[in-house]
Amino acid sequence: MRFICTQCDREYPEDTSAYQCECGGLLSCAYEHEGTDRNEWSLWRYGSVLPPFSDSLISSVSMGEGATPLFSLEENLLAKGEYYMPTLSFKDRGAVMLASHMKAIGVRECAIDSSGNAATAVAAYCARSSISCEVFVPAATGRKKVEQIAMYGAQIHLIEGSREASGKAVREFVQESGAYYASHIYNPLFFEGTKTYLYEIREQLGGSLPDILIVPVGNGTLLTGVYLALREMHVQKVPLIVAVQASACAPLSSAYNGTSSSSVSPTLAEGIAIAEPARLNALVNILQELKGLCLEVSEQEIESAHTDLAARGMSVEFTSAVNYAGYRKLVREYPELGGKKSVLPLCGAGLKSL
Repeated sequence: MRFICTQCDREYPEDTSAYQCECGGLLSCAYEHEGTDRNEWSLWRYGSVLPPFSDSLISSVSMGEGATPLFSLEENLLAKGEYYMPTLSFKDRGAVMLASHMKAIGVRECAIDSSGNAATAVAAYCARSSISCEVFVPAATGRKKVEQIAMYGAQIHLIEGSREASGKAVREFVQESGAYYASHIYNPLFFEGTKTYLYEIREQLGGSLPDILIVPVGNGTLLTGVYLALREMHVQKVPLIVAVQASACAPLSSAYNGTSSSSVSPTLAEGIAIAEPARLNALVNILQELKGLCLEVSEQEIESAHTDLAARGMSVEFTSAVNYAGYRKLVREYPELGGKKSVLPLCGAGLKSL
């Protein structure tokens, strides 16, 4: 495995601690597809398209993540229950890949910044891998998320200010301490995990893909994973990708739709409240290449969707309700799409919002 700068093509070795190229470019990863599919119902069943970790390493880190159910929400609309994961969010897909890599190269201490779920997932898999974990989250992060992170034994740093302030604090810590930056934003191995979301959907739909994929976007870890999977699958007909953001914090929508950026306001959808995504230009390029859409939903629409999901037996956090709100806005604005087969993720459990 090696890491490659997306700007200047400089290569870094597998055990590098660099999270960004010296030129300032972000990194991608490349490896030979030497793994084999595993006969188990977890994301590791797609081993032939994943980094080639050993069976013993996988067994020591994995908690059976992936293999989440796909079920009906409305006619022509399916929901994928990503909150069935070990730490109750889809971020386990990327965290297990990142922790496996850290264990493989001998990392003993790492640090991560997050709005909550990514840090929770990384902290859990670090605990399983005997890796010390320092977590930097906004002081306003939901209490239940902070308690869950603490339960895994991570050292928590509550940072006053925006989500971006947490990122600045962790990068300063990494520079001073030499800890490995286990970033779900900068480290491309995280996307190698989130891409399995689409591999599962294809298998669950009998080898086909839906017409429409609803994807929430904050830092874009799921959107990037979906893009990687589509490239690897070489599909003839790409689903319509619909990125959804909260209107209170919608930098991708502003950049992609060419609208003027509005001021950032508090939002119920704290998991995607990212005012300055590090990979914003890459996310715009992904949507342009895939000819996707980017929609914004209001706080009222998020609350309504959250209430309606609960009434149907689905307790999810508000960030997950963004996806249902986005779907409902999509079919209002494009009624002809209501008859298309669509899939949206329910990314995190409602317990995280209490």
